[in-house]
Amino acid sequence: MCGISGLLYFDKEHRVEESLLDSMSKVTRHRGPDDHRKLCRRNVGFAFNRLSIIDLAGGGQPMANEDETARIVFNGEIYNFVELRKKLIEAGHRFRTQSDTEIILHAWEEYGEECVNQLRGMFAFAIWDDKEKRLFAARDRIGIKPFYYYFDRERFAFASEIKSLLEIPEISREIDFRALPEYLRHGYVISPHTLFRHILKLRPAHVLTVRENRIETRRYWDVPLDSLASMTEQQALWEFEPLLDETVRLHLLSDVPLGVFLSGGLDSSSIVAVMSRLGIQNIKTFSVGYDSPESELAGARIVAKHHHTDHHEVRLTASKFRDLLPRVAWHLDEPVADAPSVALFHLSQLAASEISVVLSGEGADEVFGGYPMYRRMLRLEQINRLPFVRWLGDAFRRYAPAGKLRKNGAMLGQALESSYRASVIFALEEIARLLPGQTNLADPYDSVAPVYERCRQSSLLARMSYVDLSTWMPDDLLLKADRMSMAHSLELRVPFLDHRLVEFATRLRQELKIRGAAGKYLLRRLVEPFLPPATTQGPKRGFPIPTRAWFRGELSDYVRDKLLSTDSACMAFFPRGEVVRLLEAHRYRDCSNQIH
Repeated sequence: MCGISGLLYFDKEHRVEESLLDSMSKVTRHRGPDDHRKLCRRNVGFAFNRLSIIDLAGGGQPMANEDETARIVFNGEIYNFVELRKKLIEAGHRFRTQSDTEIILHAWEEYGEECVNQLRGMFAFAIWDDKEKRLFAARDRIGIKPFYYYFDRERFAFASEIKSLLEIPEISREIDFRALPEYLRHGYVISPHTLFRHILKLRPAHVLTVRENRIETRRYWDVPLDSLASMTEQQALWEFEPLLDETVRLHLLSDVPLGVFLSGGLDSSSIVAVMSRLGIQNIKTFSVGYDSPESELAGARIVAKHHHTDHHEVRLTASKFRDLLPRVAWHLDEPVADAPSVALFHLSQLAASEISVVLSGEGADEVFGGYPMYRRMLRLEQINRLPFVRWLGDAFRRYAPAGKLRKNGAMLGQALESSYRASVIFALEEIARLLPGQTNLADPYDSVAPVYERCRQSSLLARMSYVDLSTWMPDDLLLKADRMSMAHSLELRVPFLDHRLVEFATRLRQELKIRGAAGKYLLRRLVEPFLPPATTQGPKRGFPIPTRAWFRGELSDYVRDKLLSTDSACMAFFPRGEVVRLLEAHRYRDCSNQIH
């Protein structure tokens, strides 16, 4: 895991300024404190901050091929690099290191742009091909690793984090007011946009090519939408068990100590269970909790005791939450309306004192149907077939007071797309009040409409999973996971988002995912012999933060000051009256997500 950045000037006589490249690299030293290198070749420059995980002595970057006609900077891990290395050696390639970085370079020589189809892992990389005078970049299939870029008539620039690009004087910090409504609606900005008008994100499962001053992107993979309808439960278990074992085993490849983020829920506990089955002993586990009934520490302790892990805990208090917020915001670069980011930051700080690599359970809910929202929508699909339901939904939309009652009631009688519009942080009419100066306010739903279109013919559960894996997963969950862990030079790995596991799980029929009132049925069946009943039969867990109580109590003055003071950034964008109204509403109903 590393931090990468680079510059390409379209004028071949325009030399890359080493001082500028140094500045771009310096602001992301937290991503790679072990080594700092750069390479400048006239109009092309790459910079690299290394966090040493594999081949500690020989994996330095930027790395060149044998004849130095191609150079790469790479952030991530290629889990099948041993297998791919053997394949490339048989094809005549010779290697100088044991690193996975060199594997990508040789795969590029052998397969060209199709090299990405050979890679199993999390990655974001850029290759400069000196023969063809082109830059080729790629991002992994799910979007685990970030890749931001900027271009104008003179240059193309890229980086692992936005703050590196903002070191370039010509890049404006101007807010993209087309993306702001999208953020207010979803709590994040959907790729390829960011809240900065001129900075873009490379979409997951996409490659990018820069030749002269032309930039092209294309998709190389997508979440499968066909179903394994004929697969029985026993057949699914037979196929799933070795696949999960292999996936976790590959994610354990490391030359440095590693551990697991343990919430006590099914997802992270399953990773611990598989590691134990694979013979891993003295597993280091890490949990975060709060002085509240929502704390997950008790559940995590049960699993830790069951598998005899070396367990570590940290508590997040309201005052600690307040103190950490400025650092969290700096590392995120752009806002993400997700309070658990602070808990993840705090937990990563604890873990980084013991290990350099951590496994986490992100992705299991999306691929195995674990979210309560999925079950509610499936029940809603059945209810919508009843007479008068559409009329009832209209009544909620017209007459119910603003809040959860209206939002939930408005889902009645609606298709998935319409229900999605109702399940938001701010409704369109609320956004219009928050942004009164914006004319021709576009519906933020428009940015996700193409995602729905691609999966329109699939089942309801498959469509929900597809939409979340295409939007919420890369642009919220994985964004915060990367920033909060890398803030402490900690590599975070997500076995449930291995693309082969995703291809298997997303194609399972609904009955193997949701049965009765519980989701993730097949995963539960597989791991229940290795986990306590309280874990396999318990509710979904995660990193819930008691912000509702904190914003009403201990942090109420802090929140009001942050949002309403004259120097508040909030006052620069939103009418004071609307913000006051929101704070007053929080006294009677939970508006913590909107406030955060």
